[in-house]
Amino acid sequence: MGESLNGLKRTMMCGEPREEHVGEKITLMGWVQRNRKLGGLEFIDLRDKTGIMQVVFGEEINGEAFEKAKAVRPEYCVAVIGEVVKRESINENMPTGFVELKCETIKILSESETPPIYIKENLDAAESIRLKYRYLDLRRPDMQKIFMIRSKTTKAVRDYLEANGFLDVETPILNRSTPEGARDYIVPSRNYPGMFYALPQSPQLFKQLLMVSGFDKYYQIAKCFRDEDLRANRQPEFTQIDMELSFVEQEDIMAVNEGLIAHVFKEVANVDVKLPIKRMTFKDAMEKYGSDKPDVRFGMEITNITDEVRDLELPMFKDAIENGGSVRALCLKCGAELGRKPLDKLGEFVKTYRAKGLAWIQFKEDGVKSSIAKFLTDDVTNSILKTMNAEAGDAVLIVADKNSVVFQSLGALRLELSKQFDLIKDKNEFNFTWVTEFPLFEYSEEEGRYMACHHPFTAPMDEDLDFIESDPGIVRSKAYDLVLNGEELGGGSIRIHDMQLQERMLKALGFTQEDAWKNFGFLLQALKFGPPPHGGLAFGLDRMIMFLAGTENIRDVIAFPKNQNAYCYLSEAPNVTDEKQLIELGIGILPKEDKKEDNN
Repeated sequence: MGESLNGLKRTMMCGEPREEHVGEKITLMGWVQRNRKLGGLEFIDLRDKTGIMQVVFGEEINGEAFEKAKAVRPEYCVAVIGEVVKRESINENMPTGFVELKCETIKILSESETPPIYIKENLDAAESIRLKYRYLDLRRPDMQKIFMIRSKTTKAVRDYLEANGFLDVETPILNRSTPEGARDYIVPSRNYPGMFYALPQSPQLFKQLLMVSGFDKYYQIAKCFRDEDLRANRQPEFTQIDMELSFVEQEDIMAVNEGLIAHVFKEVANVDVKLPIKRMTFKDAMEKYGSDKPDVRFGMEITNITDEVRDLELPMFKDAIENGGSVRALCLKCGAELGRKPLDKLGEFVKTYRAKGLAWIQFKEDGVKSSIAKFLTDDVTNSILKTMNAEAGDAVLIVADKNSVVFQSLGALRLELSKQFDLIKDKNEFNFTWVTEFPLFEYSEEEGRYMACHHPFTAPMDEDLDFIESDPGIVRSKAYDLVLNGEELGGGSIRIHDMQLQERMLKALGFTQEDAWKNFGFLLQALKFGPPPHGGLAFGLDRMIMFLAGTENIRDVIAFPKNQNAYCYLSEAPNVTDEKQLIELGIGILPKEDKKEDNN
């Protein structure tokens, strides 16, 4: 049975004692990292969130404490009282390694069974076990550091935004379902049988209403929920740094957020972000990097060689060009050393992105080797060589198809080559880029209609207003994303603040006037009462912490995450609900084929 504190107070954290504390009597509390014997002495390493302190027990120090220490095991929770003394054998790898605690009294506050995982840094254990025993996983020093970084980051965000006139306003978690993009999580209502709330995908509509309310600048560290199939580094519930500003244009919002990023990265990581952050349009990002979140830490830009190969009698090229597509390529330095087998693997790689195949030309010291050699002439080869700035030893990798396929496949190939050839020299670099002028609409083959690229409340570029009905595919938006090292860190837009324009936008998306008012009537109604021009942005807090903490797994930065099947090993959620609750809610469960869910 564990001992109680009985008024005992901790006077110092385990990671704090230093040489200047020698001679002081202190009280430490924490968990036993390890225990060991040496001669006639017992040693324990005592750990808390600040670090580890060595504690020594001996018969001559205090016989009772010495005997109790023999019973201590790893992860016992204890309190120790004693004098700080100099260590005989200094450990320069520990901040507390010059001193130790000569223990006079120990209290075993609680015992511990043998933990199912090791409490140590860089743990190599199955993620399912780590998540099942998450409270133990979070004891590990590297995990503790991550959540100190998370806390420090949210404080830095709040400090900056409060200093710049933003109000922290909470918006509802229980709301109505609106067709904004991803599938909603829905919550049944007991008071309104057969009716449901929806958990927010984002606070989008409410933060716009706060601007109509005259709040001027709003922010919130907001929980968001999306019931969608989880890709890598996605969670069903996640956290946004959400903000909205009135009487602003795109430049104003970007400037505020550049200041925020500079403040946070300096405060948390002591990194100086170079301002202003460089920018590129969506069009340039796609044409040069094949992605709307380009990684610009290395070169190898995509190059259009359609004109150079236009007259070749190569069916793959001719079909692409005649159907309005293009032929584009990457230049891989030293790629001429690649054998046929690695090149074939790269061809299979681009096929996973719907490309029909990969053509290649290797420029060797003794001549040219190519998968399309029989179609090439010397003039075409030299023209490609010049356009690609290729030299002896380089390889040109080519895809021909409709532009969306070319961009996606070459963009993915570019990133794959950067890994294979270690093209990113400084892995610790923070390289920021704004991407602007996103399309307002994208056509969905599945839905058979245009969809909003950002959301239905994004404002179109003024010069493209006349094309909303006649040619929606060319309309650009006042939307912007901040990209960091090839990942979207955050994004936002200037909103539509004119009701008539908002109705035009919804009509272009396939909503009848009746459906528009049915789904978004509370916003449309608000737009009748003098709304200010406004816009906003939301950062993914979890993703920001991943960069600051140096981890590539989003589950590392969320205290109690779900797995990739949206299942919680710790609480075993989702789970069945008591039948009484279902009856109160007027819900019946339809029978379905028995299928055991695999949560691994």
